[in-house]
Amino acid sequence: MLSILYYLFTLLQVSFWFIMSVIVLIITYPFDKSRRWVHECSRCICFLLYGVPPFIRRTIDGLENIEKGKPYVMVMNHNSGVDIFAAYKIPLNFRWVSKREVFKVPFMGWLLPIHGDIPIERGNPAKAMEKVLREGKLWLSRGATVAIFPEGTRSKTGEMGRFKAGAFTLAAEAGVDILPVVMTGTNEMFKGWKVNWRNRTAIRVMPAIKAETVKATDTKELMQQVRESMVEELAKLRAEVAAEKK
Repeated sequence: MLSILYYLFTLLQVSFWFIMSVIVLIITYPFDKSRRWVHECSRCICFLLYGVPPFIRRTIDGLENIEKGKPYVMVMNHNSGVDIFAAYKIPLNFRWVSKREVFKVPFMGWLLPIHGDIPIERGNPAKAMEKVLREGKLWLSRGATVAIFPEGTRSKTGEMGRFKAGAFTLAAEAGVDILPVVMTGTNEMFKGWKVNWRNRTAIRVMPAIKAETVKATDTKELMQQVRESMVEELAKLRAEVAAEKK
């Protein structure tokens, strides 16, 4: 019963913030090209989704690795659809790169074009890369971060898959830092259709890879280095969360 009430609450507040996002976009469009205020509407949605249930926790550390006002290409591991909601704990104004199918999801998917997120066709890698580079550079030039799951899809095992080149090519061509982020617990938010009311989602922001290093390093080598460091940090984060539960 509580899970059904949570779903109804989610539907109502997403509907409300959808309308608010449209209004905010219309009002702020002439002077807020990075859509920071629209992004704040999305943050409100996620704050309520995590903040209303009393025992669900969403924690973050490593915030000292974020330089205020600086745009990044942010790369994250991908375990479930909940990753997107959890990521709004990160204090950055970011645009998502996401498969086009997500944009068709009622209400939540309709928010994505308002938010300015970048839809791609996963079945056409060349076209997808071209769009990521073109629109990603545009948002970075406006001061917004671009958020990408470099695995390209959710992990079915919880272990990090192979990375794709899009995020790394974008960072190199745009001349910006890469900001790795790892998170755990998002795939445990639900047990079947029921909400896990004791869920703990933990997020860790890792040190950024400077733009100079990104530009000077071979893309494949950089992808491997970043992936290895994220796999190592994710294992540490999971061990810390498991120790806290004992």
